[in-house]
Amino acid sequence: MSALLAERAPQAPAPRAHVLAGPAAPRLTSMLGHAGIATSPHPGSGTVTVAAAPSVEDAVRTGAATDRPQLLVCDTVTPAGLRLALHVGVAAVLRSAGLTPPHLAAAVHGAHHGDGRMPYAALAQLLTDAVSPAVRPAAPPAAPAPLTARQAAVLDLMAEGHGNAVIARTLRCSEHTVKNVIYELMARLQARNRAHAVAHAVRLGLI
Repeated sequence: MSALLAERAPQAPAPRAHVLAGPAAPRLTSMLGHAGIATSPHPGSGTVTVAAAPSVEDAVRTGAATDRPQLLVCDTVTPAGLRLALHVGVAAVLRSAGLTPPHLAAAVHGAHHGDGRMPYAALAQLLTDAVSPAVRPAAPPAAPAPLTARQAAVLDLMAEGHGNAVIARTLRCSEHTVKNVIYELMARLQARNRAHAVAHAVRLGLI
C-alpha cells in the first residue's frame, strides 16, 4: 500500500529557466535543453532567471532593467563581483569556463530551491579581504570545535558546487543522510543556504 501511495504522490514541478538576452544566451539555452531544463521567454513563478556576461558586474547590470537574475554565468568572478552578487540577492554564480549542461542544470535546481553556489576561491578571497589588519581583533577567537569527518567531507563537496545526489554517490551514502548532515551544518553555522554555510566555514577556519 505504501508503495502505491508513493507512486501516486504528486511530483514537484521542475523548474524552468528564463535566459536573459545576450551573446551567450543561445549557448546556455542549448545546454539547458540538453540537460532537460525547459526555458521560458518570460520570468515568472517557478522560473529561474539566468544572466550571462564577461563579469559579475556586467551580468547584474544585464538584469537590472528586467527581472533580477538569480543565477549568473560569468567569464571572470572577482571578490568584488561576488560581494555585489550577494548584496543584490543572487543565489548562484558559475564560471563559464568548463561549464557543463549537468552542472548548469544542478545550479538551476539549486537556485529554484534557494540553495546558493559560489566559486570557492573567490568566496574565500572575499572573506579574507573583508577582515583587514586594521580591524582584525588583537586576539583571535577561540577555535571552533572541529567538524566530524562526514560533516567536513560534505562541506568540501558543497564548496565545490556539488548537489546532494553527487555528494551521496561520492561518499557512498544515501541522499537522506546527506540532507541530515547539511541540516546539522546549517544549524551549527547559522547559515541560510549552502553559500552562506561555506562562507561561514571558511571564516571559522573549518575548511
